[in-house]
Amino acid sequence: MKLTPLADRVVLKMMEAEETTKGGIILTASAKEKPSVAEVISVGPGGKVDGKDVVMTVKPGDKVITEKYSGSTVKVEDEEYVIVRLNDIIAIVE
Repeated sequence: MKLTPLADRVVLKMMEAEETTKGGIILTASAKEKPSVAEVISVGPGGKVDGKDVVMTVKPGDKVITEKYSGSTVKVEDEEYVIVRLNDIIAIVE
């Protein structure tokens, strides 16, 4: 099954959170922050959204930083994805 987002939506796959700190301390699952870095899997076409033209500025394969706790989580074939609006993406990681 393939996810194809509509309008200004982007399908992301969240990257794993670090399990140890720089000092070597192992973090429990409850101590980890929700990751905000993700890989772009699929991008909607953009176009008119709420009466405004939206040009998609990300492409599949980009690494991005999103607003924490944004988007909708979906599970497809045992993989978990997050679908967000373009304006929930705050930076591209290079």
